Amino acid sequence: MNALQPGGLALSGLEEQVLQPGTKGLAITAPLRQGAIGVQGWNVLHGDTSYPVAVLKTSSLRHNLEWMRDFCARHAVSLAPHGKTTMCPQLFGAQLAHGAWAITLANAVQVQVAHRFGVRRVIVANQLVARSDVRAVLQLLHDDPDFECFVLADSLAGVARLAEEAQRHVQARPLPVLVELGLAGKRAGCRTPEEALTVARAIEHAPGLALAGFEGYEGLLVSDDRAADLRAVADFTARLCALVREADDEGLFGMPEILLTAGGSSYFDLVARAFGELARDAQALSRPLRPVLRSGSYVSSDHGIYLDAIAELDAREGIDPAHGLLPALELWSVVLSRPEPGLAILALGKRDASHDAGLPVPLRYHSPGPGLPRALPAGCAIVKLNDQHAYLALPEGPIRSLLAVGDLVGCGISHPCTTFDRWNLLLGVDDDYTVRFGLNTFF
Repeated sequence: MNALQPGGLALSGLEEQVLQPGTKGLAITAPLRQGAIGVQGWNVLHGDTSYPVAVLKTSSLRHNLEWMRDFCARHAVSLAPHGKTTMCPQLFGAQLAHGAWAITLANAVQVQVAHRFGVRRVIVANQLVARSDVRAVLQLLHDDPDFECFVLADSLAGVARLAEEAQRHVQARPLPVLVELGLAGKRAGCRTPEEALTVARAIEHAPGLALAGFEGYEGLLVSDDRAADLRAVADFTARLCALVREADDEGLFGMPEILLTAGGSSYFDLVARAFGELARDAQALSRPLRPVLRSGSYVSSDHGIYLDAIAELDAREGIDPAHGLLPALELWSVVLSRPEPGLAILALGKRDASHDAGLPVPLRYHSPGPGLPRALPAGCAIVKLNDQHAYLALPEGPIRSLLAVGDLVGCGISHPCTTFDRWNLLLGVDDDYTVRFGLNTFF
């Protein structure tokens, strides 16, 4: 039984689906109803699953959900976590149950998945350009009057394409559009505030569309100069706030409230402070401002880039690191071979783990059976990945004689987005690695 709160989503069908032999991470030899996973008595450390296997530690998940809920309440901002991080309806439900205002997605297909499970409000933090994708979203809005979807535009051509389809598929309500402000040399988004205002004016005049607000993504501001990065983030959020004021002065907004959204998983505290200050200035705008953060990786965190970023955020916020976000996602594998004294080959590869922002981080090892795993000593490192193999380098010392073929090794990862998409099923586990439920992804 899934112990996470469903947040009003229709998740029972996932519990009723039948998993077949060959399901990645499971060692079943006969069909099994997913909802029965938790009564099998499996434990990852006892050798009861297949390997590799992806697990989410439920205590850390719940801590992170509560941490972000409290953070948003403290800063008086809304949360629309980026669902493309996990594409996991059970986690969407848990995020909504912990106060998320919406779920952010990256394309029309992801919107359809979220809607299928009952998500009622989404932000598409990407341009909808293909006519088929625009039509798909408009069809959902037509068929479900209670469903809300905000989309992006960063060009007059993009506005024209949205407006053309909105006129062809007349809606009872306008399609709310956010103008994206981008960064020079980076991905989508208007390059200057002047361009952004031009696009905003076009939306205001376009039939079937309404200007809902402005959007940006500051997470691309990463360099070797951290002080410069922080100044760049402050400048970027200030430009977004200024755009809201200018567009409001021109009377361009067409919705009851103004939406202002940014916030990746590294600097969301800085975004919350900047946007929250504007929202608290009731005299500055003609209508209420809703500041929305979109951090998605907080739910699982990681042992790499976000662990480091959150340590910096904790320092800025004055948070005890012991009470910060916790890594919840781990990959457990088995030692396949010990071909050399300083090398162990694991059943874990590029098809299982992210490697775009750092290789997996070896954490613990265990000989299958009762007990808890032991920490691997300093100097152990994954130095290379093949499709199905990881090269674990072992330093001089006792570990070279302790780690044997058949032993289990648990790894953390860096950048959860590109690990979740390698697993159709992840297992929710207790701190002793007893398996409690399954979580599904839809990439």
